[in-house]
Amino acid sequence: MRTEKQMLDLVLKVANGNHRVRAVCMNGSRTNPNVPKDPFQDFDIVYIVDNMKSFLNEPDWVDIFGERIIMQTPEDSSLFPSTLGGRFSYLMLFADGNRIDLTLIPIEQKESYFQEDGLTLVLLDKDGNFPHVPPSTDKEYWVKKPTAEQFADCVNEFWWVSTYVVKGLWRQEILYAIDHMNIVRAMLLKMLEWKVGIKTEFSLSVGKNSKYLKQYLDEHSWEKLLETYPNGEYDQVWRALFSMTALFERVALEVGKQLDFCYPLEETDKVKSHLRHVYKLQPDATEIY
Repeated sequence: MRTEKQMLDLVLKVANGNHRVRAVCMNGSRTNPNVPKDPFQDFDIVYIVDNMKSFLNEPDWVDIFGERIIMQTPEDSSLFPSTLGGRFSYLMLFADGNRIDLTLIPIEQKESYFQEDGLTLVLLDKDGNFPHVPPSTDKEYWVKKPTAEQFADCVNEFWWVSTYVVKGLWRQEILYAIDHMNIVRAMLLKMLEWKVGIKTEFSLSVGKNSKYLKQYLDEHSWEKLLETYPNGEYDQVWRALFSMTALFERVALEVGKQLDFCYPLEETDKVKSHLRHVYKLQPDATEIY
């Protein structure tokens, strides 16, 4: 596998050899001092370019970065419409295991680009006239303290969607049930993030997809969270759901108390009764909650 230095040297060599590339930047985990280094971190590279169309007319120009296993160009996708607004990206996984996510940005968008991400590091500025970029920081990704309205919405969404889960289980529609379980779990993860935020005075990020959450949870909460990930067996999904509701309520009550937010106990008790009622309609129901 090529080293970080070799990869960045190549990125800069390509840019220096192409007059259309006016600047090179890097974003993402490799610019975040709070993220441990590992060989699977992507190289999130941005080329600020003149004459964008000339790159798009020559799709093979990215071959210079090395032998690829696979590449994706999202802006060419008919299944997933583009959202980059005039930009173009090449997501490349190479045979040596390295990955570059390279985005071309028209030079006309340079001002707006530099305001988008606090984890931006300028690697090359050929013209020397780009805006000053402050030191890289992940502050904008820190867990943010919720408002009372956000807390209430999270609680409501959790319990509301849980009723879809039991409906799907009763109907023997396992995919429907598990899909809604994922929505319910997203609210649980948000509540757990707020719990971590309170503990750390809202001074850190738990990472994309809450990937660093384990570091900040007690062992019991972590084990209970893992119990909410079911397999495809109906009984196991029921168990996962009841583990999720118990953990959510415990954490939500704690977060509500710490932030002086009201938790709707009367309403949620009614929902819990409904969930148990639907479960007992199963022909092989046992006491699992």
